[in-house]
Amino acid sequence: MPGARLEENKQTVLAFYQAAINDKDHKAAAKLLSHGYIQHNPRIADGLEGFREFVETLEADFPHLHAEVKRIFAEGDYVIAHVHGIRVPGGPETAIVDIFRLEDGRIAEHWDVMQQIPDEARNQNGMF
Repeated sequence: MPGARLEENKQTVLAFYQAAINDKDHKAAAKLLSHGYIQHNPRIADGLEGFREFVETLEADFPHLHAEVKRIFAEGDYVIAHVHGIRVPGGPETAIVDIFRLEDGRIAEHWDVMQQIPDEARNQNGMF
């Protein structure tokens, strides 16, 4: 896959984070999703309607939620992002790894793994 296509896929995912998570704009974010969007997070339903419900819940429960992509990688049709998530300013923070599969320039499938960042660690390496 040419490097330009990999960069386009990464830019699509970054635009998705901005629209869906940081702006909580499900209409703008839905333009970046395929019509048959598949979700592997068990708390979110498949499809555009499930995605809309998820973003509306975020907006209601965590209006200040912010995601900062620390690293992003692309290979083939997949994009992987290492993300710092903050649901509530001053509250617990989360380290997230999101995996996206893109199809025809749109996000077709999503997986995620999340871990709360502890107050104390046995090393000084940090999670990012």
